[in-house]
Amino acid sequence: MPHARQPETIASITPNHQKIKLLVLDIDGTIAGRSNVVSEPVKRAVQAVQARGIRVAIATGRMYRSAKRFHREIGSDLPLICYQGAWIAEPDTDTRLRHTPLSQSIALELIDLLADPEWSSLSVHCYVDDRLIVNDFGADTQAYVARSQIQPEIIPDLATFIAQNIPTKLLALSADTDRITRLLHHVRDRYHPDDLYLTTSTPYFFEATHPQANKGTAVQYLTEEYLGLSADQVMAIGDNYNDLEMLIYAGIGVAMGGCAGRGERSRGLGCAISRSGWRGGGDRAIHPQSGCAGRLGSRSNRSVRRSKLGARPRSIQDIFIQGDHFSTEEIRKLLRSIGNLRFIPLTD
Repeated sequence: MPHARQPETIASITPNHQKIKLLVLDIDGTIAGRSNVVSEPVKRAVQAVQARGIRVAIATGRMYRSAKRFHREIGSDLPLICYQGAWIAEPDTDTRLRHTPLSQSIALELIDLLADPEWSSLSVHCYVDDRLIVNDFGADTQAYVARSQIQPEIIPDLATFIAQNIPTKLLALSADTDRITRLLHHVRDRYHPDDLYLTTSTPYFFEATHPQANKGTAVQYLTEEYLGLSADQVMAIGDNYNDLEMLIYAGIGVAMGGCAGRGERSRGLGCAISRSGWRGGGDRAIHPQSGCAGRLGSRSNRSVRRSKLGARPRSIQDIFIQGDHFSTEEIRKLLRSIGNLRFIPLTD
């Protein structure tokens, strides 16, 4: 089995791509694994990229307070993108540049839905003014608090709280990943994408934000409005479904090879996609892990993705599939059916 290189190889991707001026990194599953810290090799890689004059930013689903330490550790001098893009702020001054909160009426509808007996055992988190509001302090919430290092406020009656406060994001979590998947499909059937953005950053999370709050729109804001750059000057690296929009937006989008939450260290990068059909250099910088390419999502989603093989995918999410179930040519066909995105097979 080929031995995957560590993420420090991100520094090796850039020399042949002089256009790149901005590198955007996800946190969990990308620059930080289960250890919840940024390793020294990753820090050195980021420093090498910055030494070439490339600006480095973070885009995460985490709370602003929870993400700030990672921003410091990689030495970023750019605004911090949090809450899947709903909150963008400058950590040096805590100046909030952009805030796109969830619709209060839709948030109340979601809280009502989550009170249904089918979902009522889920832990529910509400984020208001960068405060973590939770409906209980069960095992799932305790694990979340340990990783985020943010102390929650326990308010069992979230409906009354949200009626008086506008949330940035809602999150439901459970160790039962099948239940989270069912909830995601259930809510997607009820709401149009123009009304609500739904995603999952780990198989244990159901996340809801404003329809314009995602990492793609946030990176576009940072790129075009804040820095005056263009999409083809951006490289983005992520590992899960909440990263899809920024991977599509960036001139070079890279998906981590390891599934989110599996493995102590961030793994070798799995595949690269490019709106301009970028090629070359990837085989030296990005390597597969355990024979998988672009391996994202939970095991419970395999049958859903597999059933779409041969049909026109509805979104980029449909092409992030388990490499051990599909041939390289089958993946290429899927990509060709939705546009110019290219699958780049990676070799050791």
